[in-house]
Amino acid sequence: MVLSESDNVKLFRQSAPYINSHRGKTFVLVFGGEAVEDANFANIINDIALLNSLGVRLVLVHGARPQIDQREALRNRPLRFHNDVRITDKETIESVKDAAGSVRSQVEALLTMGLANSPMHGSQIRVCSGNLVVAMPMGVREGVDYELTGLVRRIDVSGINDHLNDGSIVLLGPMGYSSTGEVFNLSHEDVATQAAIHMKADKLIVFTEQDGLLDENGTLIRNLDRNRLQKQLDRPHDIRTANILSAVAASLDAGVSRCHCVSYQRDGALLQELFTRDGVGTLISHYYYEQLRQATIDDVGGILKLINPLEEKGVLVKRSRELLESEIDRFTIIERDGMIIACAALYPYADEGMGELACVVTHPDYRGSNRGERMMNAIIEKAKDQGLNRIFVLTTVTGHWFREQGFLPSGVEELPEGKKRLYNYQRNSKVLMLAI
Repeated sequence: MVLSESDNVKLFRQSAPYINSHRGKTFVLVFGGEAVEDANFANIINDIALLNSLGVRLVLVHGARPQIDQREALRNRPLRFHNDVRITDKETIESVKDAAGSVRSQVEALLTMGLANSPMHGSQIRVCSGNLVVAMPMGVREGVDYELTGLVRRIDVSGINDHLNDGSIVLLGPMGYSSTGEVFNLSHEDVATQAAIHMKADKLIVFTEQDGLLDENGTLIRNLDRNRLQKQLDRPHDIRTANILSAVAASLDAGVSRCHCVSYQRDGALLQELFTRDGVGTLISHYYYEQLRQATIDDVGGILKLINPLEEKGVLVKRSRELLESEIDRFTIIERDGMIIACAALYPYADEGMGELACVVTHPDYRGSNRGERMMNAIIEKAKDQGLNRIFVLTTVTGHWFREQGFLPSGVEELPEGKKRLYNYQRNSKVLMLAI
């Protein structure tokens, strides 16, 4: 798809807040060996290099499971697993070291952006790795000795920070080292989780085969909070998905504010997820990404920006900033990643047990997804809390929508006395009423 010049400008402007927001932040990116073998992997590396050039502090964690399996097959060795965890003996650890070293070299080579046709041509990107993960043996479980399969014991936070402060990308693999000189085979999800936790990362980004996390119908889940994530954890999953969900849950519980799942097969998915408001994958956070809440004085500018186009068309009565500031406690809003995308206000007439629903607006890009209904339900609950038993609305062009919500036509004579005196007969708004 070719974008017009104006669309390119709009896209760049919309990404600017995210460029500023992400600069100086620490992101942990994790991808399995399957992603490394995908045809799109070189594009992912280009996008990672771009993030580095924008000042994002990057820790990459790679896996190597299919590569280890391939080397074991070449050695005519059977694959040994228990509870979907590889049992790593002294011979298998040689395949682990071989496979992990090969993947690391491939990533380092791709990040050496010297090719003339690379998007980051001319840049100098340093990639650092080493003995930054201290491991311990998994031990004997259910009578099974996992031998050289291990768990993360410690992350060398100061060592990683030294590299990040120098502007380098840190690359960690599925291996760890003990104080006795042993090498352990680790789950790359475990390495990524512990790195994100100990580095106090701002984001954990997981590359998956699908566009993100899917529900039981195979539909992409765009946003999840921690409570809904638990419901996903309680469902049966394949081992890869289960590992991803567990990594995300542990990271959130330890203080990582946001986790993302994006496809390693989709070109540009990483950039779209990070630099557009709606993204293309799954965003998981402690609280719902889209929040319905009471407006505050800090929201005045966002509300004005939302309602101004309708005021200019005469659909809404114009409100000054001063008036909106004085009435801000009347407003309820829906905020999406820092942007106000819907609002509504309730003006009570307590003596008559009625309230006016006013300034009901949803941003054009976010209509048709029941946000208006969510806002309506919130206003109804607010009216009930104030002891009101009816709400009314004055409208010139959206009467049909309110009729769909259960409002019935009424007359000016049914309005509270205070509203009757202010009714603009020249505007000739329709009156609709809802008993609550």
